[in-house]
Amino acid sequence: MNNPQPWEWTEPQWRGHIEKIRAGESLLAPDPTARWKDGAKAAVLLSFDSDHETIPLRDGETSPGRMAQGEYGARAAVPRILRLLHRYEIPASFYIPAVCALLRPQEVPSYVDAGHEVGVHGWIHERNTLLTFDQELDLLGRAAEVLQKQSGAKPTGIRTPSWDFSDSTMDVIRELGFTYDSSLMADDVPYELIADGEPTGIVEIPVEWIRDDAPYLTMDRYTGLRPYMPPRQLGQIWKDEFDFAYESGGVFQLTLHPHVIGHPSRLVVLEDLLKYIRSHDGLWITTHEKLATHLGSRLTARTPQQ
Repeated sequence: MNNPQPWEWTEPQWRGHIEKIRAGESLLAPDPTARWKDGAKAAVLLSFDSDHETIPLRDGETSPGRMAQGEYGARAAVPRILRLLHRYEIPASFYIPAVCALLRPQEVPSYVDAGHEVGVHGWIHERNTLLTFDQELDLLGRAAEVLQKQSGAKPTGIRTPSWDFSDSTMDVIRELGFTYDSSLMADDVPYELIADGEPTGIVEIPVEWIRDDAPYLTMDRYTGLRPYMPPRQLGQIWKDEFDFAYESGGVFQLTLHPHVIGHPSRLVVLEDLLKYIRSHDGLWITTHEKLATHLGSRLTARTPQQ
């Protein structure tokens, strides 16, 4: 049979799919007092995926209405977010598709000038699993070049568009020299990525749909996608997630989107969360890049020589 169904796969076949990319050792130091910078109790990472117009664009949707929804993120939300982060002295990581960066050449520099990290987030928020290795390498390589030119520094981290990790993504990450990824969900805390059973030396800073604004607050009038939770109720979920990270000495990582969280009735929830976080002592609030650099020293295996 040319295309066997999953229940017909041999054990090497199903094991091969499972073992393609796996979670390696946790990168947290066993001693909680030695895990974080300056003896902090826990780490906090805020990130923003500045997708703007690219989500509809990548699907060929070009109506002025859809473009306006994305434009809101850059025009109205990003300035508000930057002011809020400044008010609470929060460094964050911004992942932006290259098309967005090219559309507004001052956006990336505004992040850098405010002390934030800029990471790769695809070319046009493409779906990596639909691409060949060469296509994915080309798009992400060109995206990294755009961000390096605009930010003045080579991006060290990647968040794949839609957290879409293809069979080629790990090879692309290695080829382009990224030191960390933030697209997968195998743990609550960072770990080393294992590819085909071998350590890669790549730090994974895991994400999770629970700690993402889009699943709760996105609106699409042509589908069943509707906001189903009051923003203030969502804020309690994130506080609970933070509480667990704080008490366990772990990492609270949050993913937000300017065009989603940046509306007034939603931004108040983010501000309330920042107030709550700031009410706790012993936190290392940092960027994904700085956390990955800190944790990289715990890797027991380095990237194999090519």
